[in-house]
Amino acid sequence: MDFGICVASKIDDVGYITHAENLGYSHAWVADSQMIWSDCYAVLALAAQQTRKIKIGTGVSVSGTRIAPVTANSIATINRLAPGRTFLGIGTGNTAMRLMGHKPHKLKEFADYLRVLRGLLRGEEVEFTWQGQTLPIQFLMQDHKFIELEQPIPLYVSGFGPKAQALAGEYGDGLVLSVPPDPGFMHRALRNAGAGAARAGRELNDFYTASLTTAVILEPGESLTSERVLRECGAFVIASLHYSYDKVRQMGGDPPAHWRNHWEEYSKMIEAIPERQRHMRIHAGHCTYLLPEEAKFVTPELIRSTCLVGTPDEIIEQIQRMEESGLQQVMLLPSFETQYRVIEDFTRKVMEKL
Repeated sequence: MDFGICVASKIDDVGYITHAENLGYSHAWVADSQMIWSDCYAVLALAAQQTRKIKIGTGVSVSGTRIAPVTANSIATINRLAPGRTFLGIGTGNTAMRLMGHKPHKLKEFADYLRVLRGLLRGEEVEFTWQGQTLPIQFLMQDHKFIELEQPIPLYVSGFGPKAQALAGEYGDGLVLSVPPDPGFMHRALRNAGAGAARAGRELNDFYTASLTTAVILEPGESLTSERVLRECGAFVIASLHYSYDKVRQMGGDPPAHWRNHWEEYSKMIEAIPERQRHMRIHAGHCTYLLPEEAKFVTPELIRSTCLVGTPDEIIEQIQRMEESGLQQVMLLPSFETQYRVIEDFTRKVMEKL
């Protein structure tokens, strides 16, 4: 099992990635959400210069905010600085798009985006459609090394639902997702990816899987309602409520079963905000800090369904079960104020024992 960190991109805190490298983490996934954090590629450029071993990439870049040739160029530029340890995580843009009041990329458009990305990152000529016109494009002057394509850049596709997971199997070198510590979810995700691979006539050889979560290592006698626990994982847990609410608001349907007990109260709180500004309030604090008025929604049940929770030995057991189900990397995203201490504790109490 590999262990990585997901980074709420902050241009003047690249030292967090260096610290993670020194602790033994294998990957740093730099998040892309232009309305709340620093630019992910600027952060990656600095990280490339300040690290030597850790693999660095986007966690994940957003298809709806950059056309595919621009994304390919950006990550290939980073690969010039960190050849052989650069990867590209790509998704449709849950928070990045919804914080502007728009829906994520449609899956049909995303599929074509992945096709173009995959070809360009292999140095190939591809057909690209822009403003209704389709023409061939290819990176030129490759021999002058403005970008690096000879060292492969793995393409990891973010997929939370079956269709997106199938696209990962069809076009990607791996799948990025966020699943609870329940092997059944991982088994289903890999079946979906396998269906996409079969559609493309591919085999899922060396197909990489990484899941976003955070870890709550309990002290003896500590409750999941303690202030320390809420500070460490509250922002991550509540982000799933933000995601679910906005998805139902924009797409329709019923709320997830694990949020139904809180749905009416949460909806009433959010709908007190004028509709024109509501999209900016829904994702406030996203995976960074917990708003005081939202702390009551972070229940022990929901912590256990979204995070690795328990004593070090219990967390190790959860990780081993997930590894047996096909997961290859656990990626940690603690709250911003606690991130250094969380990854240090996880290294000492979990990683070193594994």
